[in-house]
Amino acid sequence: MQQRRAIAIFAAGHAFTDLNQGALPALLPFFVASYHFTYAQAAGLTFAATIASSVVQPLFGSLADRVPAAWLIPAGVFGAGLGMSLLGLMPSYPMMLLVLIISGLGVAAFHPEAARGMHAASGRLKATSMSVFSMGGSAGFAVGPLLATALMEAFGTRGTIALLAPALFITLVILTQQRRWPKGALAQAHAHSHAPAAPAAGGELRTDDWRRFAILAAALMFRSIFFFGFNIFLPLYWVNVLGRSAAEGGVALSVYLGLGLVGVLAGGRLADRYGMRALMLWSNLLVCPFVLLFLAMGQLLPAVALLVVLGLVVAAPGSTLVVMGQNYLPNHVGVASGVTIGLSVSAGGAVAPLLGRLADTYGLQPALIGLGLLPILAAALIWRLPRESRAAPQPAAAEA
Repeated sequence: MQQRRAIAIFAAGHAFTDLNQGALPALLPFFVASYHFTYAQAAGLTFAATIASSVVQPLFGSLADRVPAAWLIPAGVFGAGLGMSLLGLMPSYPMMLLVLIISGLGVAAFHPEAARGMHAASGRLKATSMSVFSMGGSAGFAVGPLLATALMEAFGTRGTIALLAPALFITLVILTQQRRWPKGALAQAHAHSHAPAAPAAGGELRTDDWRRFAILAAALMFRSIFFFGFNIFLPLYWVNVLGRSAAEGGVALSVYLGLGLVGVLAGGRLADRYGMRALMLWSNLLVCPFVLLFLAMGQLLPAVALLVVLGLVVAAPGSTLVVMGQNYLPNHVGVASGVTIGLSVSAGGAVAPLLGRLADTYGLQPALIGLGLLPILAAALIWRLPRESRAAPQPAAAEA
């Protein structure tokens, strides 16, 4: 029971943390309209929020591997919400960048420790169990645009201050639960995740495979650039190409990200049954044709239909990529989590200003076409990895 509660806490914290990341793309059309930002300036806000997370997150992961750091979970959730809540109150563009860096640091602090604890509590079906954690993040990404759009419509750009309320709520919940379980699931997660990696089938201690992990990280960078670029441009595409309102653009983003709840759960089950490599490979290969069809339609209803398919396909490997990284680095689960969730997954935010400049120069549709080609490069890298379900058995974990 305590293990289940711990898993619920990890997933809920993930939802409330990623709510802020999901809210930002939906805020951009309103800030563009209010402050007359260019696409490059709008993308620069995403860059500020993600660069701190992508660079610092592996460091938090290394810290989590060395010493128990459960305090990073509530501190990260609160920091992520605090920075985003102050965004609409800032008097200048540099100050907006500063508070988004604070939000990014909160994201960086939360993910490695929470993912490491989830790894320890998840049992033998790693991909399925980690999909619960990823579903929390997908839920946050999906609710974020809806909440942000409602706040912008009701209160204008200053409405971002209301984003502090959910962050404060879940922070208090996490702190309360941690005090109730001093020797419970969270403590057990720390003990098991600091234990040596489980022996392989032949009885030898498993070692870290940094070469394969580097290939996976490179593939995730291409996936990340597509993920963040598409999130940034989708609301703007809805407004400037399809001729809909900014509020409708936010709803479209929420629908797209909300489908990740279904996609990531289905992906976890498919990965446990058919292999994580196969899921990663096919999901990346299918993205490009669906993006091209999405852009070719140019009409609302076909665009919505293809958006549904894209949401499922893109989200499917969400939990798999984390588990693959943890399996390649069984002795450094915190670092693996920090890199797969942080440096690689958030790397797309680092090139957001470049994507915005391309959109300013050539238009949104050419920029989106270029983004759609990147998952093919990710698939080419995934092809070089072995079928892990046969070649690299997963480490055993403590059962609940």
